Amino acid sequence: MVSRRNFIRGAGAVLAAGAVSRVALAAVPEAATQTSAKTQPPLVPQTGRPYNAVVTLNGWTLPWRMKNGIKEFHLVAEPVVREIAPGMKAHLWGYNGQSPGPTIEVVEGDRVRLFVTNRLPEHTTIHWHGQRLPNGMDGVGGLTQPQIPAGKTYVYEFVAKRPGTFMYHPHADEMVQMGMGMMGFWVTHPRDPKLMRADRDFVFLLSNYDIEPGSYTPKVSTMLDFNLFTFNSRVFPGIDPMVCRQGDRVRIRIGNLTMTSHPIHLHGHEFEVAGTDGGWVPKSARWPEVTTNVAVGQMRAIEFDATDPGDWALHCHKAHHVMNAMGHDVPTMIGVDQRGVADKISKLIPDYMVMGSAGMADMGEMEMPLPDNTLPMMTGQGPFGAVEMGGMFTVVKVRKDQKPGDYRDPGWYQHPAGTVAYEWKGTLPEPPRSKSAGGQSMPAAQGTKNAEVRVRKPGNGHGGHR
Repeated sequence: MVSRRNFIRGAGAVLAAGAVSRVALAAVPEAATQTSAKTQPPLVPQTGRPYNAVVTLNGWTLPWRMKNGIKEFHLVAEPVVREIAPGMKAHLWGYNGQSPGPTIEVVEGDRVRLFVTNRLPEHTTIHWHGQRLPNGMDGVGGLTQPQIPAGKTYVYEFVAKRPGTFMYHPHADEMVQMGMGMMGFWVTHPRDPKLMRADRDFVFLLSNYDIEPGSYTPKVSTMLDFNLFTFNSRVFPGIDPMVCRQGDRVRIRIGNLTMTSHPIHLHGHEFEVAGTDGGWVPKSARWPEVTTNVAVGQMRAIEFDATDPGDWALHCHKAHHVMNAMGHDVPTMIGVDQRGVADKISKLIPDYMVMGSAGMADMGEMEMPLPDNTLPMMTGQGPFGAVEMGGMFTVVKVRKDQKPGDYRDPGWYQHPAGTVAYEWKGTLPEPPRSKSAGGQSMPAAQGTKNAEVRVRKPGNGHGGHR
């Protein structure tokens, strides 16, 4: 097991070995960093063309500087410590202190210059997923450029030619580097800030990890059996809500860099699929959904009017993707009487608890002893008790009195009287049962009679008895 102290000490050695001198970086913009896992306010542009800033769920937007009309950014690829949720941290690789890295926001037509400093223990590159750019800026190590060695800074420069929703990630040792969390979001806004305007514009990436309970570093060779499915490298209840004002036009942009597809489902509102990797869908061609499947390497932008106040769930609809680390290897024990065995085990292990005899809901409520640095399968408390979720789950909070531009959590929704499901305490009628429904067209046989079987003898063409 790698301890936090040893990890930081090792990371420090990497940083020292890969440090770029102040003289060499004199012409490079300062590399901003962020370690907080809280959703940061939108970065309103102070220079360059105006745009309507996005909000990165549990993340932030990378600042830039303008130099001779060029928008300059500085990305640093480096080891990071990411809090997956309170009670668990992961040793990942990312950019500028976080995984995923910061969101990059530009405007259609901007000339962009990106300095990329490599503070990893191996070489890397950055591929600008979905962008139209010169071939030599595409970021495929060995094919379109040399790899960026540890300790070196490379420069990418191109024009952001089309508005849309994109990603960035390495095209070098991808199994390891993407498996360790190296990815980030890119938004190119339209020239006209009134075009495609939304009142609230949220972005986040889907990622997955295989981190054994008690350990800190993902297994980068895992292909299928991941145990943590995340929104921006966070799992519920560590994922912030998306706060909206009633009547807002809301856009949610989702990018998928996991190993599987994710059907993302919104409660309480239908939405339009408004954008894909290829660009914006014309309004005449949009289609209504309450669930959209985001396949591997894809982007989806969904839009809806936040008409109905409440706390509306947003989550992946694959059931094991809304559970945390300990859920995948637990056998189904429904209907198994464990009382006798539990009594014997409890004498040896005082903290032992019977689980799953009547389903798994009890695990969302019990305070169970856990290994170090892991999370319960299901957790989170709502206004009515345990939410019994984990992984890719959060809440869209729609409020009538939320002020424009205010993203602060308003707390739990206060339901008007008579609008919450309640217990029926009256009598129930006996359900009617049909005597003719089903199973009558082909009744079961009432018994069998002995039957004589004739077998043709081979060769003579005549039947005989056997």
